[in-house]
Amino acid sequence: MLREYRAGEESVMKKALLENPQNTIDVLQKYQFTFHKRFGQNFLIDPHVLDKIISSAEITKEDAILEIGPGIGTMTQALSEAAGKVIAVEIDRHLMPILKETLEGYDNVRILWEDILKVDIGKLVREENGDQPIKVVANLPYNITTPVILGLLRSHAPINSITVMIQEEVADRIAAKAGTKEYGALTLAVNYYAVPYIVAYVPPNCFIPRPKVGSAVVRLTLREKPPVAVDNEELLFSIIRASFNQRRKTLVNGLYNASNLNFSKEDIRKAIKSLGKEEGIRGETLSLEEFADLSNYLNRKEE
Repeated sequence: MLREYRAGEESVMKKALLENPQNTIDVLQKYQFTFHKRFGQNFLIDPHVLDKIISSAEITKEDAILEIGPGIGTMTQALSEAAGKVIAVEIDRHLMPILKETLEGYDNVRILWEDILKVDIGKLVREENGDQPIKVVANLPYNITTPVILGLLRSHAPINSITVMIQEEVADRIAAKAGTKEYGALTLAVNYYAVPYIVAYVPPNCFIPRPKVGSAVVRLTLREKPPVAVDNEELLFSIIRASFNQRRKTLVNGLYNASNLNFSKEDIRKAIKSLGKEEGIRGETLSLEEFADLSNYLNRKEE
Protein backbone atom coordinates (compact mmCIF):
# COMPACT_ATOMS: atom_id res chain seq x y z
CA MET A 1 0.00 0.00 0.00
CA LEU A 2 1.30 3.47 -0.85
CA ARG A 3 2.15 5.63 2.13
CA GLU A 4 0.39 8.98 2.44
CA TYR A 5 2.15 11.84 0.67
CA ARG A 6 2.82 14.62 3.20
CA ALA A 7 1.95 18.18 2.25
CA GLY A 8 5.08 20.28 1.81
CA GLU A 9 7.31 17.29 1.21
CA GLU A 10 10.00 18.06 -1.37
CA SER A 11 9.07 16.97 -4.88
CA VAL A 12 10.91 13.92 -6.15
CA MET A 13 13.97 15.05 -8.09
CA LYS A 14 13.63 14.34 -11.77
CA LYS A 15 16.84 12.31 -11.92
CA ALA A 16 16.24 10.30 -8.75
CA LEU A 17 13.32 7.99 -9.47
CA LEU A 18 15.38 4.84 -9.04
CA GLU A 19 17.79 6.01 -6.34
CA ASN A 20 15.24 4.73 -3.85
CA PRO A 21 12.03 2.78 -4.54
CA GLN A 22 10.29 5.17 -2.14
CA ASN A 23 10.69 7.90 -4.75
CA THR A 24 8.31 6.06 -7.06
CA ILE A 25 5.84 5.63 -4.22
CA ASP A 26 6.08 9.34 -3.40
CA VAL A 27 5.30 10.35 -6.99
CA LEU A 28 2.32 8.01 -7.19
CA GLN A 29 0.98 9.26 -3.83
CA LYS A 30 1.51 12.89 -4.70
CA TYR A 31 -0.66 12.60 -7.80
CA GLN A 32 -3.05 10.09 -6.19
CA PHE A 33 -2.42 7.79 -9.11
CA THR A 34 -4.62 4.71 -9.45
CA PHE A 35 -3.30 1.67 -11.28
CA HIS A 36 -5.52 0.56 -14.13
CA LYS A 37 -5.60 -3.20 -14.57
CA ARG A 38 -6.66 -2.90 -18.21
CA PHE A 39 -3.37 -1.15 -18.99
CA GLY A 40 -1.24 -3.86 -17.36
CA GLN A 41 0.72 -1.34 -15.29
CA ASN A 42 3.66 -2.65 -13.23
CA PHE A 43 6.36 -0.02 -12.70
CA LEU A 44 10.01 -1.04 -12.35
CA ILE A 45 11.68 -0.03 -9.07
CA ASP A 46 14.99 -1.92 -9.22
CA PRO A 47 17.95 0.14 -10.53
CA HIS A 48 20.08 -2.94 -11.24
CA VAL A 49 17.43 -4.34 -13.61
CA LEU A 50 17.14 -0.98 -15.36
CA ASP A 51 20.92 -0.87 -15.84
CA LYS A 52 20.79 -4.36 -17.34
CA ILE A 53 18.07 -3.33 -19.79
CA ILE A 54 19.93 -0.20 -20.90
CA SER A 55 23.28 -1.99 -21.28
CA SER A 56 21.84 -4.97 -23.16
CA ALA A 57 20.11 -2.61 -25.62
CA GLU A 58 23.56 -1.16 -26.48
CA ILE A 59 22.27 2.40 -26.74
CA THR A 60 24.43 5.25 -27.99
CA LYS A 61 23.84 8.95 -28.57
CA GLU A 62 23.33 8.10 -32.24
CA ASP A 63 20.22 6.08 -31.44
CA ALA A 64 16.55 6.99 -31.52
CA ILE A 65 14.51 4.91 -29.07
CA LEU A 66 10.87 3.91 -29.14
CA GLU A 67 9.61 3.27 -25.61
CA ILE A 68 6.21 1.67 -25.09
CA GLY A 69 4.41 2.42 -21.84
CA PRO A 70 6.77 4.87 -20.08
CA GLY A 71 4.71 4.83 -16.88
CA ILE A 72 5.99 7.57 -14.57
CA GLY A 73 9.14 8.05 -16.64
CA THR A 74 11.67 5.94 -14.74
CA MET A 75 13.11 4.15 -17.76
CA THR A 76 12.46 7.18 -19.94
CA GLN A 77 14.90 9.21 -17.86
CA ALA A 78 17.65 6.61 -18.30
CA LEU A 79 16.93 6.24 -22.02
CA SER A 80 17.06 10.00 -22.51
CA GLU A 81 20.49 10.19 -20.91
CA ALA A 82 21.84 7.31 -23.01
CA ALA A 83 20.23 7.99 -26.42
CA GLY A 84 19.96 10.85 -28.86
CA LYS A 85 16.16 10.82 -28.92
CA VAL A 86 13.29 9.03 -27.18
CA ILE A 87 9.76 8.68 -28.51
CA ALA A 88 7.53 7.27 -25.76
CA VAL A 89 4.03 6.01 -26.52
CA GLU A 90 1.61 6.02 -23.58
CA ILE A 91 -2.11 5.28 -23.55
CA ASP A 92 -2.97 6.37 -19.98
CA ARG A 93 -3.56 10.12 -19.95
CA HIS A 94 -3.78 10.10 -16.15
CA LEU A 95 0.03 9.98 -16.30
CA MET A 96 0.27 13.36 -18.03
CA PRO A 97 0.97 15.48 -14.91
CA ILE A 98 3.42 12.92 -13.55
CA LEU A 99 5.46 12.73 -16.76
CA LYS A 100 5.40 16.50 -17.03
CA GLU A 101 7.22 16.64 -13.68
CA THR A 102 9.55 13.65 -13.97
CA LEU A 103 10.64 14.44 -17.53
CA GLU A 104 11.02 18.18 -17.07
CA GLY A 105 14.32 19.21 -18.65
CA TYR A 106 14.65 16.06 -20.75
CA ASP A 107 14.50 17.91 -24.03
CA ASN A 108 15.14 14.89 -26.26
CA VAL A 109 11.96 13.10 -25.15
CA ARG A 110 8.63 13.24 -26.97
CA ILE A 111 5.48 11.65 -25.53
CA LEU A 112 2.79 10.39 -27.89
CA TRP A 113 -0.54 9.81 -26.14
CA GLU A 114 -1.66 6.89 -28.28
CA ASP A 115 -2.57 3.21 -28.15
CA ILE A 116 0.55 1.42 -29.44
CA LEU A 117 -1.63 -1.27 -31.01
CA LYS A 118 -3.15 1.39 -33.27
CA VAL A 119 0.07 3.21 -34.14
CA ASP A 120 1.52 2.86 -37.65
CA ILE A 121 5.07 1.98 -36.64
CA GLY A 122 6.52 2.52 -40.10
CA LYS A 123 4.97 5.99 -40.36
CA LEU A 124 6.15 6.83 -36.84
CA VAL A 125 9.75 5.92 -37.67
CA ARG A 126 9.67 7.91 -40.90
CA GLU A 127 8.30 10.99 -39.17
CA GLU A 128 10.45 10.81 -36.05
CA ASN A 129 13.72 9.43 -37.39
CA GLY A 130 13.77 10.02 -41.12
CA ASP A 131 13.46 6.31 -41.97
CA GLN A 132 16.68 5.56 -40.08
CA PRO A 133 16.54 2.41 -37.90
CA ILE A 134 15.35 2.77 -34.31
CA LYS A 135 15.69 0.59 -31.23
CA VAL A 136 12.70 -0.41 -29.14
CA VAL A 137 13.20 -0.54 -25.37
CA ALA A 138 10.29 -1.05 -23.00
CA ASN A 139 8.79 -2.53 -19.89
CA LEU A 140 5.85 -3.87 -21.86
CA PRO A 141 2.34 -4.00 -20.41
CA TYR A 142 1.95 -7.73 -19.93
CA ASN A 143 -1.60 -7.92 -21.26
CA ILE A 144 -0.49 -6.82 -24.75
CA THR A 145 2.99 -8.39 -24.90
CA THR A 146 2.41 -10.79 -27.78
CA PRO A 147 0.45 -8.46 -30.11
CA VAL A 148 2.99 -5.66 -29.52
CA ILE A 149 6.01 -7.85 -30.31
CA LEU A 150 4.40 -9.42 -33.38
CA GLY A 151 3.13 -6.03 -34.52
CA LEU A 152 6.63 -4.57 -34.35
CA LEU A 153 8.17 -7.52 -36.18
CA ARG A 154 5.54 -7.63 -38.91
CA SER A 155 5.52 -3.87 -39.44
CA HIS A 156 8.69 -4.16 -41.54
CA ALA A 157 9.64 -0.78 -40.08
CA PRO A 158 13.39 -0.10 -39.79
CA ILE A 159 14.08 -1.51 -36.32
CA ASN A 160 17.52 -2.67 -35.19
CA SER A 161 16.55 -4.41 -31.99
CA ILE A 162 13.74 -4.84 -29.46
CA THR A 163 14.78 -5.06 -25.80
CA VAL A 164 11.77 -5.58 -23.56
CA MET A 165 10.63 -6.72 -20.16
CA ILE A 166 7.95 -9.39 -20.59
CA GLN A 167 6.40 -12.29 -18.70
CA GLU A 168 8.82 -15.11 -17.96
CA GLU A 169 6.42 -17.58 -19.57
CA VAL A 170 6.36 -15.62 -22.84
CA ALA A 171 10.15 -15.28 -22.82
CA ASP A 172 10.48 -19.05 -22.47
CA ARG A 173 8.06 -19.57 -25.36
CA ILE A 174 10.04 -17.21 -27.57
CA ALA A 175 13.32 -19.03 -26.86
CA ALA A 176 11.86 -22.57 -26.85
CA LYS A 177 13.25 -25.53 -28.77
CA ALA A 178 11.21 -27.78 -31.07
CA GLY A 179 9.50 -30.63 -29.27
CA THR A 180 9.14 -28.85 -25.92
CA LYS A 181 5.80 -27.80 -24.40
CA GLU A 182 6.77 -24.11 -24.66
CA TYR A 183 7.45 -24.37 -28.41
CA GLY A 184 4.71 -22.95 -30.58
CA ALA A 185 3.53 -20.42 -33.15
CA LEU A 186 5.04 -17.49 -31.19
CA THR A 187 8.45 -19.21 -31.13
CA LEU A 188 8.45 -19.66 -34.88
CA ALA A 189 7.12 -16.18 -35.70
CA VAL A 190 9.71 -14.42 -33.56
CA ASN A 191 12.58 -16.56 -34.85
CA TYR A 192 11.52 -15.89 -38.44
CA TYR A 193 12.07 -12.17 -37.95
CA ALA A 194 14.69 -11.97 -35.19
CA VAL A 195 17.33 -13.70 -33.10
CA PRO A 196 16.08 -13.90 -29.50
CA TYR A 197 18.22 -13.83 -26.36
CA ILE A 198 17.02 -13.94 -22.75
CA VAL A 199 19.11 -11.34 -20.93
CA ALA A 200 17.87 -11.96 -17.39
CA TYR A 201 14.99 -13.24 -15.30
CA VAL A 202 13.38 -10.71 -12.97
CA PRO A 203 11.41 -11.52 -9.77
CA PRO A 204 8.07 -9.86 -8.93
CA ASN A 205 9.54 -7.76 -6.10
CA CYS A 206 11.27 -5.53 -8.67
CA PHE A 207 7.95 -3.90 -9.55
CA ILE A 208 5.15 -1.88 -8.03
CA PRO A 209 2.56 -3.30 -7.82
CA ARG A 210 4.07 -6.76 -7.75
CA PRO A 211 2.91 -8.92 -10.65
CA LYS A 212 1.74 -12.44 -9.91
CA VAL A 213 4.28 -13.95 -12.30
CA GLY A 214 8.00 -13.73 -12.91
CA SER A 215 9.38 -11.57 -15.69
CA ALA A 216 12.33 -11.59 -18.06
CA VAL A 217 14.34 -9.13 -20.11
CA VAL A 218 14.54 -10.30 -23.73
CA ARG A 219 16.52 -8.83 -26.60
CA LEU A 220 15.41 -9.49 -30.16
CA THR A 221 17.97 -8.61 -32.82
CA LEU A 222 16.14 -8.23 -36.09
CA ARG A 223 17.41 -10.19 -39.06
CA GLU A 224 18.31 -8.50 -42.33
CA LYS A 225 16.36 -11.28 -44.03
CA PRO A 226 14.50 -14.39 -42.81
CA PRO A 227 16.63 -17.51 -42.19
CA VAL A 228 14.46 -19.56 -44.56
CA ALA A 229 13.29 -19.02 -48.14
CA VAL A 230 9.49 -18.91 -48.31
CA ASP A 231 7.34 -18.59 -51.43
CA ASN A 232 4.25 -17.40 -49.56
CA GLU A 233 4.80 -15.86 -46.11
CA GLU A 234 1.09 -15.60 -45.36
CA LEU A 235 0.61 -19.31 -46.09
CA LEU A 236 3.60 -20.22 -43.91
CA PHE A 237 2.09 -18.56 -40.84
CA SER A 238 -1.37 -19.92 -41.57
CA ILE A 239 0.11 -23.43 -41.58
CA ILE A 240 2.06 -22.75 -38.39
CA ARG A 241 -1.02 -21.43 -36.56
CA ALA A 242 -3.13 -24.38 -37.73
CA SER A 243 -0.43 -26.79 -36.55
CA PHE A 244 -0.58 -25.48 -32.99
CA ASN A 245 -4.26 -24.59 -32.62
CA GLN A 246 -4.96 -28.11 -31.40
CA ARG A 247 -1.64 -29.51 -30.28
CA ARG A 248 -2.91 -33.03 -29.65
CA LYS A 249 -3.97 -33.46 -33.25
CA THR A 250 -1.61 -34.88 -35.82
CA LEU A 251 -0.21 -32.40 -38.31
CA VAL A 252 -2.35 -33.98 -41.07
CA ASN A 253 -5.60 -33.43 -39.15
CA GLY A 254 -4.60 -30.01 -37.88
CA LEU A 255 -3.97 -28.70 -41.40
CA TYR A 256 -6.90 -30.54 -42.98
CA ASN A 257 -9.41 -29.17 -40.44
CA ALA A 258 -8.13 -25.56 -40.53
CA SER A 259 -10.90 -23.28 -41.81
CA ASN A 260 -8.48 -20.99 -43.65
CA LEU A 261 -6.63 -23.78 -45.49
CA ASN A 262 -7.94 -25.85 -48.36
CA PHE A 263 -5.67 -28.83 -48.88
CA SER A 264 -6.68 -32.46 -49.30
CA LYS A 265 -5.39 -35.01 -46.82
CA GLU A 266 -3.51 -36.66 -49.63
CA ASP A 267 -1.67 -33.44 -50.50
CA ILE A 268 -0.82 -32.88 -46.84
CA ARG A 269 0.46 -36.45 -46.48
CA LYS A 270 2.64 -36.02 -49.56
CA ALA A 271 4.00 -32.72 -48.23
CA ILE A 272 4.93 -34.34 -44.93
CA LYS A 273 6.50 -37.30 -46.74
CA SER A 274 8.60 -34.84 -48.76
CA LEU A 275 10.18 -33.80 -45.46
CA GLY A 276 11.15 -37.40 -44.75
CA LYS A 277 8.64 -37.53 -41.87
CA GLU A 278 5.95 -40.02 -40.85
CA GLU A 279 2.37 -38.84 -41.40
CA GLY A 280 1.51 -39.27 -37.69
CA ILE A 281 3.82 -36.45 -36.57
CA ARG A 282 2.61 -33.35 -34.72
CA GLY A 283 3.48 -29.78 -35.59
CA GLU A 284 5.49 -29.23 -32.41
CA THR A 285 8.22 -31.50 -33.78
CA LEU A 286 8.93 -29.43 -36.91
CA SER A 287 11.64 -26.77 -37.11
CA LEU A 288 11.15 -23.43 -38.84
CA GLU A 289 13.08 -24.78 -41.83
CA GLU A 290 10.76 -27.78 -42.08
CA PHE A 291 7.67 -25.58 -41.84
CA ALA A 292 9.09 -23.47 -44.65
CA ASP A 293 9.64 -26.56 -46.82
CA LEU A 294 6.14 -27.81 -46.01
CA SER A 295 4.65 -24.42 -46.89
CA ASN A 296 6.56 -24.21 -50.17
CA TYR A 297 5.45 -27.71 -51.18
CA LEU A 298 1.78 -26.93 -50.51
CA ASN A 299 2.01 -23.50 -52.09
CA ARG A 300 3.15 -25.08 -55.36
CA LYS A 301 0.16 -27.42 -55.15
CA GLU A 302 -2.09 -24.35 -55.11
CA GLU A 303 -0.50 -22.82 -58.20
